[in-house]
Amino acid sequence: MVLLFIQKDLVQAADTLVSTAENTEPLSYFDLAVKGGWVMIPIAFLSIVAVYIFIERFVAIRNASKIDVNFMNRIKDYIHDGKIESAATLCQSTNNPVARMIEKGINRLGRPLNDINSAIQNIGQIEIYKLEKGLSMLGSCAAISPMLGFFGTVLGMVKTFMDMSSAGSSLDVGILSKGIYIALITTVAGLMVGIPTYFAYNYLVGRIEELVNKLEGYTMEFMDLLHEPVKKN
Repeated sequence: MVLLFIQKDLVQAADTLVSTAENTEPLSYFDLAVKGGWVMIPIAFLSIVAVYIFIERFVAIRNASKIDVNFMNRIKDYIHDGKIESAATLCQSTNNPVARMIEKGINRLGRPLNDINSAIQNIGQIEIYKLEKGLSMLGSCAAISPMLGFFGTVLGMVKTFMDMSSAGSSLDVGILSKGIYIALITTVAGLMVGIPTYFAYNYLVGRIEELVNKLEGYTMEFMDLLHEPVKKN
């Protein structure tokens, strides 16, 4: 008998859910966002910040990666011919990390090679630091967004159970299910922001690592050049 009563209650609850779903009009994304509560505001803010940082850093890294293939050949020719000032002028007129590193090395010519290499490495670290600016914030957006989503869901579930407690014997399953899916909206929003932001963060980190390898290669090429005899006019 007990099982029959339980089965009867489950059937009635299922019928209530179906009728509620049929009578409920589909909500727009904006309506869903509004129903998510105030937690949706910081999630939306983090999404805007993440998009801005990604675009700004993507452009900066792309510009820094544009290196003329003939740049080092011209530097070699100038140094072989003893035209140190021309080499320095070429570096000053070229706006990329490689040029600034090579310019620092040219300005240190005449000093021990270890000092020149250290000066170039220091400039390289400064250039990488500039490119990494904002990446920590992007990583924070990727981590915080899902946490905010879960926080909003917990708040929604607490409110739902409080409503259940207040409703008492007049509790409607449709109201209960509606409160639960509204509570889950913030989790969905947090994951929608966090997952792409995490991929964007790793993509930019990978691009910077590729550029670091290029900078190390140009540094070695320049240091090898200094071991060659220099012609003086």
